[in-house]
Amino acid sequence: MGDREAEHAVPRTELEEIASKISDLNKWREIFSFHGLEISNTTHQRRRGSAGHGPPGAGEPVGPPSPPRTPPAVPRPLLLPPGTGGRPISLEMAMRIASEQEAEVGEIIHDPLAQIAQISGAVMELNPAHLSPPPQGLRKLLFGNVFHLFSCEWAKAYFRFREPYSDLAYALEAEKGGTRAILMAVQAHIIKYLLFIRNTEYTHLERLCRISRQEQGEALAAALADTLWAAGGGGRAVICLVTAAVHVTPSGDYKADHFTERIQLFEFCEKAAAQEFIFDHINCFKGEGSHGVILFLYSLLFSRTLERVQEDLDCTATPLLKFRFGNITCTQAVLSLLLTGRASPHELDGGQEPGPGGRGVEAGQRRGPVGYLRWGRARAERQVCPGLRTPRLPVWLCGVSGRHGVLFGTDSLLLSDWRTERVFHLYFYNGQPQQTETARLTIDTHSHHWEEAQSEDPSSPGKRRPSVEMAIRTKWAGATISWNGTDPFF
Repeated sequence: MGDREAEHAVPRTELEEIASKISDLNKWREIFSFHGLEISNTTHQRRRGSAGHGPPGAGEPVGPPSPPRTPPAVPRPLLLPPGTGGRPISLEMAMRIASEQEAEVGEIIHDPLAQIAQISGAVMELNPAHLSPPPQGLRKLLFGNVFHLFSCEWAKAYFRFREPYSDLAYALEAEKGGTRAILMAVQAHIIKYLLFIRNTEYTHLERLCRISRQEQGEALAAALADTLWAAGGGGRAVICLVTAAVHVTPSGDYKADHFTERIQLFEFCEKAAAQEFIFDHINCFKGEGSHGVILFLYSLLFSRTLERVQEDLDCTATPLLKFRFGNITCTQAVLSLLLTGRASPHELDGGQEPGPGGRGVEAGQRRGPVGYLRWGRARAERQVCPGLRTPRLPVWLCGVSGRHGVLFGTDSLLLSDWRTERVFHLYFYNGQPQQTETARLTIDTHSHHWEEAQSEDPSSPGKRRPSVEMAIRTKWAGATISWNGTDPFF
């Protein structure tokens, strides 16, 4: 009797093994299908992990070559491997504003989330009990309605550096379009880190040019972590990455974009831990197909908390993004979130009305690490608040006539010692591929500007100057600006 049972034990084990392999095959079929690959009996394709840190990169076919196929207009997003941790986004979080209560300082979870990427530091749990859905949606917060999706331009945007060890090794490429404001704001934080924070033997512009690909990733991780930490009020940062699994099933008015539904949230209560985690997954932001700019924007919103963003907007229905000439562009509230950590549309203006307890005046005088200069030809705009015109370090995001670039100096004492502001140099980068070297401008604040015809408008056709010069004069009125042989642009 025992021998007969033994004879039947083998086929039962083999059937269980076959069933297990079929289950695994179905799981990988779903993942490959999402990447546009197919599994058949004759041809197998697999993806090979990318070098360095981050999730798997582009794969190479194994076996007979497949017929050429037209690449999609928008690259597929880079996906996190299973078991990375985090908390999946829910339909309520994707479609509604999450009203999050304050998490207690030092709250540490005791489950597999604590093993995320073997990082050090405390990780705070996104507790479902903290999420109660008010009636307005995330899509409505971004676009003003629940039907709009990000355009192909936004979906393709990521943080792409120029060649390492080059004159523009520090620089991000930013094509024309609505994502440029975000890219240049992050660029300002990258320059701040490379010039004034990291330890290196190089001085001045060499600190920006002599950097490797790994150092580019380190600078980007530091810039993103700084911005998210400020949005989190100096107490937390939430990082959004994409997984293979779909966490949200579309229903009602929610229209799937095949991206947001795969978001995984990671929350940190230590800035160093958040920065290390970003660097470990840096290809999720700087790799082609990563949707890096959208991921960063989502991370900003969840770091600030969606409820606080709504409060920053004074509970108005004004969306964070706007449609302009067929493009999706950032509002002043988004720029404020990038520069100050608060999404107030009046935060950048020097003429804002004081809020409760005089918060408006206090915010206008507060000096951040990165500044902002603005000028437009079309209409007279409010002056930027003093705290942003005079940041702690000489790095400014420049907004001129709806376009954005970065203006910076290499002397950390420029804005702390008035004697250095007589004649000095500033450098300008606008993110466009056509710019092949950093523009060097000489600013003379003690020139004889009174000899000019004061009655003539400097923006008139007969006396029109580059917009960036006009933006500089909002900080140093009447200064003379030399481009040192470079043809003025921007």
